[in-house]
Amino acid sequence: MTFHHLNRRTHLYLALFLSPWFWMYGVSSIPFSHNQYFEELDKAKGIPPWTKRAEIPFEQPVPDGPELRPFADQVVKLVGLSGSYGAYRQSPKQVNVYVYTFWKSTQVKYFLEEKKLVMEDRRFRWDHFFTGMHAKGGFDQGGWHNVWGVMVDLVCLGLLLWVVTGLIMWCSLPVVRGWGWVALVSGVVSFGVFLWRL
Repeated sequence: MTFHHLNRRTHLYLALFLSPWFWMYGVSSIPFSHNQYFEELDKAKGIPPWTKRAEIPFEQPVPDGPELRPFADQVVKLVGLSGSYGAYRQSPKQVNVYVYTFWKSTQVKYFLEEKKLVMEDRRFRWDHFFTGMHAKGGFDQGGWHNVWGVMVDLVCLGLLLWVVTGLIMWCSLPVVRGWGWVALVSGVVSFGVFLWRL
C-alpha cells in the first residue's frame, strides 16, 4: 500500500467515523445561531417551560466564595438526581443547582431564608437537546461524562487529521489544483475578514 493510498483510505474512513459528530455539531449550530427564533416559537405555544416536581425542607450553610460545587454535590445526592451539574448564586438569598442530561433538565432552587429546596423539571425541547450536546465537554463530572470528553478530544484530533489528509489529496491531484486554490484562498480570506471585523 502506497502512502497516497493510505492517505485516501484514512480520509475516507475518518469521514465515515466522524459523520455522526459532523451532523450533531452542524445541526446544533442552527439553534445556537437562531436562539431568539426558537425561544419565540416556544413562547407562542403558551406552555410553561418549567414544572414544579417537589418541595423539600432543607437547611445547609452555603460557602461564601464562588466555589459552590461541594454544596451542589450535597444537594444532588440528597434529591437523587444524576447528570452533569453545577451551581450558581441567583441572589444572596437563593442558590440554584442545575442538573442536566441530554434528555432531561432539572433545577433545584435553595431558598436560604425559607429553608427549602424547590425542584423543577424543564420541558423537553429538541433545540436544547442539540445545543446541550454541542456545549458539553470537560472532565469535572466523572464517569461517562469524562468518556464523552475523551471522545470530543478524539473527534477534534480526527477533524484536524481529516483536513490534513484532504490537503495531501488535493496536492497530489494536479487536475483539481486550480479550483482547490480558489476554495482554500476563499475560505482563508472570508475567515480573516470575520476575525478582523468582529
